[in-house]
Amino acid sequence: MRTKKTIPEILAEWKVEPEMMERIYHWHTKEEKPASYADFPEAMHDSLKDALRKKGIEQLYTHQRQAFDLAQQGNSFTAVTPTASGKSYCYHLPVLHKILNDPNARALYLFPTKALAQDQKSDLHDLIEKTEQSILSYTYDGDTSPSIRTKVRKAGQIVMTNPDMLHSAILPHHTKWVSLFENLHYIVIDELHTYKGVFGTHVAHVIRRLKRICNFYGSDPVFICTSATIANPKQLAESLTNTDHELIDQNGAPAGKKHILFYNPPIVHPTFGVRRSAVLEVRDLATYLIKQGIQTIVFAKSRVRVEMLVTYLNEITKYKLQDESIKGYRGGYLPSERRAIEKGLRDGSIQCVVSTNALELGVDIGQLQACIMTGYPGNIASAWQQAGRAGRRQDESLVVYVAQSTALDQYIINHPEYLLDQSPEEARIHPENIIILMDHLKCASFELPFSADDMYGEFDVQSLLEYLQEEGVLVRTSDRWHWMSDRFPAHDISLRSAAQENVVIVDQSVPADTKVIGEMDRFSAMTLLHEEAIYLHQGTQFQVEILDWEEKKAYVREVDVDYFTDANLAIELKVISEDKHRMLHKANVNYGDVAVLAMPTIFKKIRFDTHDNIGSGPISLPAEELHTSSTWLSFDKPADFSDSDLSDTMTGAAYAIESFIPIFVQCDRRDVHVVPQVKSPHNDQPSFFIHDSYPGGIGISERIYDLWQPLLEKARQHVTECPCFDGCPSCIGAQDAAMDMKGRVIELLGELEKEG
Repeated sequence: MRTKKTIPEILAEWKVEPEMMERIYHWHTKEEKPASYADFPEAMHDSLKDALRKKGIEQLYTHQRQAFDLAQQGNSFTAVTPTASGKSYCYHLPVLHKILNDPNARALYLFPTKALAQDQKSDLHDLIEKTEQSILSYTYDGDTSPSIRTKVRKAGQIVMTNPDMLHSAILPHHTKWVSLFENLHYIVIDELHTYKGVFGTHVAHVIRRLKRICNFYGSDPVFICTSATIANPKQLAESLTNTDHELIDQNGAPAGKKHILFYNPPIVHPTFGVRRSAVLEVRDLATYLIKQGIQTIVFAKSRVRVEMLVTYLNEITKYKLQDESIKGYRGGYLPSERRAIEKGLRDGSIQCVVSTNALELGVDIGQLQACIMTGYPGNIASAWQQAGRAGRRQDESLVVYVAQSTALDQYIINHPEYLLDQSPEEARIHPENIIILMDHLKCASFELPFSADDMYGEFDVQSLLEYLQEEGVLVRTSDRWHWMSDRFPAHDISLRSAAQENVVIVDQSVPADTKVIGEMDRFSAMTLLHEEAIYLHQGTQFQVEILDWEEKKAYVREVDVDYFTDANLAIELKVISEDKHRMLHKANVNYGDVAVLAMPTIFKKIRFDTHDNIGSGPISLPAEELHTSSTWLSFDKPADFSDSDLSDTMTGAAYAIESFIPIFVQCDRRDVHVVPQVKSPHNDQPSFFIHDSYPGGIGISERIYDLWQPLLEKARQHVTECPCFDGCPSCIGAQDAAMDMKGRVIELLGELEKEG
């Protein structure tokens, strides 16, 4: 019988395989790291010490001890340590210690998802059980039954929930939660790094409303935040909570030896620089590891790719009856299904799981032996979160990063030091966004009246309250502003979107059972929900049959097709105001407010895998206007460029610039857009505009205002080093223009970053 190989044996085999070593561009080994321990604090409750010893824990890691000591001193803090380093004990231990000493004390745990709250609940209940004391801990989310809800409100000593429930179900009804708010000692915010962009900005306001209510009931809770590694954890925590924080960033947990391989699929079309599909390479690598008995996690960027890879990998087990050792994991699975997969990974009955970034977060799935990433996740923090899923404490583990053909992936495969040596990106929020601020000011006014000298967090809002009075939703008595509208403001506000006029998506696959399956902001809906668009939801394909733009409803029907759709937007951009200006060599750099007028024009049908264009059609929708923030760089037209040449060159340069924005600012590529204008109406000069994709802006373009120089440099360097001839999807996008467009792009970017 053929024996299966261990990871060291597999790696030794790969090292002498020429074809494999051609594809492995870089091989990095992280040596094992021993643990750093600290004794239990003397002050810790004896029942808690006994519970830890029953779990085989005789000492704490140093970061856990530091967290306990800071909490005892009443200091808010943020703990930043890798996946599987025992971060949850940074908050469980001080919280349980407090409740064991004072049964009236309360704690509120906030998790970004329901799944994470459920997962932490079982871990916490196990620890509570071992204390042999009665501590009442509950999750409070949309699945909590009405009979339990009253008990949670009255007697829950630890309440675990998510920001959406806190926003819409707890804060507006705070009078039912008096025992929680009067005795709230700790607020725990887990997975801090997920609170960025629009979602993070909304949650910052939810926290300000929470603190306002705590103050009303006489409590002043300590904040405990935990995070994966990001560049600015302390600043993010302080911005999110409007509270000073201490930082814990020395990890005391041990780590086994880890091999990180940077793997580039072979080129199959040298002229156009097209490489073999990363999905197919991942399939082959995962198949080999599964056959060797290596427990593996595969990360894919979309639900469709997850399902494609699961289908491919199930070929391995198709002749085995009732073999469920290969599973997918993504949004849309039932909670019971997800729990079963997590349990199967922990007990080893599941050999391979293919997941979206849903398993990046701290859901307990044990420690696997290998991790394969299908493309760069979008930021360094996510990459290390995914890599951290491989590596049992003292065993050797393997991480394979398989590059796609995109500019950013090809840059990273050729510059592994970017991932290995750089600190992770900053996560930014923008509580000053006036649209989001006004939404939550309405909610805060509904929850408690404002007096004539009240602040809202750090904001002086008296003039905004006067505006709300003019709008008819507030009324002023002698010294107070009271809510008077019959509307319930929190119900109208989604924490995931800056503008509230969302398009509702209605599934009419079964005429007798039409149901709402989602919503989308209007700006995105133009390109993703136009008629005939393929919309993906919970891994299922739907075709949009009718888009009722007036009623803001998209009617969809389930289909099974082998293509997706991609729409083109014609963008007009006008400058409304200039707030900042500086010179960058010979170019002018500005920041201010802009109006973006977007008109969808045509859509293309693109086949999965091959990305062949198999059809197109027109889109008939009115233009949509977006008022947002932008930075722009304007320069004199180069003498040797015709208008037509310059247009094509700026389009290629804009593609390269947009590809590298996530390197400098932690954001999704969809959070920001680059618009080239050959002759800007604002100043008659060629200009590149980089604008936030959300109404009012979320601070990304303001950050880029200071980063034009390194951004241009990075884009030029990458295009120069790309091995293609005339430009390709890995550097300047798919180009239909004249020969040597790549050279033109390099020349233009070089001129812009050159000293004047």
